[in-house]
Amino acid sequence: MSASKDPSIVDAPLGETVVPGQSLSGELDQTAAHSSTPQGKRMDNQEQKTATAKPSDEGTKSSDKGTSQLGKYKLLKKLGQGGMGEVYLGEDTKLGRQAAIKVLSKALAGKGDFVERFYREARSMAKMNHDNAVSVYDVDQDNGIHYVAMEFVDGKSMQGWMDTLGKLSVGDALHVTLRCAEALQVAHNQSMVHRDIKPDNVMLTSKGKVKVADFGLAKATDEDMSMTQSGTGLGTPYYMAPEQARNAKHVDGRTDIYALGITLYYFVTGKLPFSGNSALEVIMSKEKGQFTAARKLNPEVPERLDLIIDKMIAKDLNTRCKDCGEAIKLLSGLGLESPSLSFIDAPDKVVQTAASGGAMGSTRGPQSMVQTPRPATTSGVPKTSAEDAAAKAKPPSLIETS
Repeated sequence: MSASKDPSIVDAPLGETVVPGQSLSGELDQTAAHSSTPQGKRMDNQEQKTATAKPSDEGTKSSDKGTSQLGKYKLLKKLGQGGMGEVYLGEDTKLGRQAAIKVLSKALAGKGDFVERFYREARSMAKMNHDNAVSVYDVDQDNGIHYVAMEFVDGKSMQGWMDTLGKLSVGDALHVTLRCAEALQVAHNQSMVHRDIKPDNVMLTSKGKVKVADFGLAKATDEDMSMTQSGTGLGTPYYMAPEQARNAKHVDGRTDIYALGITLYYFVTGKLPFSGNSALEVIMSKEKGQFTAARKLNPEVPERLDLIIDKMIAKDLNTRCKDCGEAIKLLSGLGLESPSLSFIDAPDKVVQTAASGGAMGSTRGPQSMVQTPRPATTSGVPKTSAEDAAAKAKPPSLIETS
């Protein structure tokens, strides 16, 4: 079926998350629904308001109304406003750690089974336990105010870094992408699909640790779709896989691999492979499957990496990387990953590679290489001299109250 004839596809603004139908996920994380143009710029000038935002100087609105505590969390500053309600910087008064507190608005709290789904999806997010994913600490209610407490990341998104840098070195791009793939692999092993991987949802701490954010958009693949009002197609047009646009119920881990491949392409080129003046045009462009090779936009991209990107964003699910394990093996097998991010200026910045699992000193074994060529190109691309050298000596790798 062509994209233009598929009634499930919504022609939404490019800078917004595409939502055919309504679900908790759409309300829960519209705070991170902004995307970029192919040139990496915002489609609008609204500031991204996520759980990772810097505290504002406005103070806590709830304090003005006499509400400055939710359960064990003292509310310190307002971070932003999302579709589900407000987001605050809080402090766990028992453990003494900071947390981002997302509060369900009164309007949504009064919508039928919304509260039930709010708790269900928060619990799904809490299952995601990985060092490179934002953690969920708690979900509860206080005097009828429902909230979820999650890890507060003191840093900024990769989109913010891309706005500053334009593009990343190949080594840095691989470092960030591999950390995301490792976190997603854990999620997929728990039958969870993120469904909205993009630079806005990839955070960096001040020390350069990668954190995948907004697993609130995730769908349990074995979940009864009726509980989330089947038909939800959350995702951002530029990064959304074709099958997700056609039928959001039929997604799996390969859907996230596609979005991660688009993100990697953007990291190394500063541009996006598919474009259009609307969400529908972007999706139709993806259905055609034609795009400019990353290597043509950035000669520093090795030919083998170019082929891996092709495999990650293949339209045909049977051609795409079958799982994150395969993507990790192919990307780490290049031997080009930077152990730490060159653009992070911190004396104690994080050092981590796919081979080391977070500690330097391990070496990579031989890795197989993808042989699937880009459509309309030839296969059997030879190794470059730099790639040959790398193969021989791979380095170790606040509250609405009345």
